[in-house]
Amino acid sequence: MHMKTKLAVLAAAVAMLASPALAGETLDRVMKTGKLTMASEADYPPQSFLNDNNEMDGFDVSVGKEIAKRLGVEFASVTPAWEMMVSGGWSGRWDVAVGSMTPTKARAEVLNFPAIYYYTPAAFAVHTDSKVQSLDELNGKVIGSCGGCTYDAYLMQDLVIDAEGTPPFEYQVKAGELKTYESDTNAFDDLRLGDGVRLDAVFSALPTIQEAIKNGYPMRVVGEPAFYEPLAVATDKGDPEFDAKIAEIIAEMHKDGTLKALSEKWYGVDLTTVK
Repeated sequence: MHMKTKLAVLAAAVAMLASPALAGETLDRVMKTGKLTMASEADYPPQSFLNDNNEMDGFDVSVGKEIAKRLGVEFASVTPAWEMMVSGGWSGRWDVAVGSMTPTKARAEVLNFPAIYYYTPAAFAVHTDSKVQSLDELNGKVIGSCGGCTYDAYLMQDLVIDAEGTPPFEYQVKAGELKTYESDTNAFDDLRLGDGVRLDAVFSALPTIQEAIKNGYPMRVVGEPAFYEPLAVATDKGDPEFDAKIAEIIAEMHKDGTLKALSEKWYGVDLTTVK
């Protein structure tokens, strides 16, 4: 073998050794440790929340557990702040985020979204004592939403959802004042104080509003959903093999009806397709 050929083979071998460690870092870690660590919120029922046994539960958690099961590994969960989840650069602190995250263009700059697993309607709600009956009556009102979410982006008329299959929408409400909160529940807590005491309305996921009403919050939904958002599993940049595996598993869960069954269990309806 000529010296140049030997050097070329050696260089190729070095490249092969270096590449998989970088490209498959997350998948390698998950399979070697035998554990998938998922990030989600701790106070976002029915998507993710602490149940009476002080264990993480909900639709998103159930989806995460099924992903781990199909990977053949154990499941673990962490609950970082939402801003940390959407900022990327996780440095291996968790492997995947199943947190009902919308794959916006801005987020796609720091995260990957290998698979959409369901769609949810975004809705406005007011206190039961409110006289508001239509969306146009909310213009100029004080409206609360979670900070760094698609809901406050909508209210700032700066929402970009460029995922394939996203239904078109229009800005129907312009807030007079937007108040953002660490979680949707915090916004609901302010609204429950009374109509106009701190808020005139809240803007959140319809299932989350319905769950709050079910749990005794004095709210009611106003009008039709403002938009439907695709919600995706999120991963950190840098591991196409892991992304491909996640996409494969979610596709299987769509095909075999697992996602539909989980949606019907937690929401009472099938939210895995756009009606």
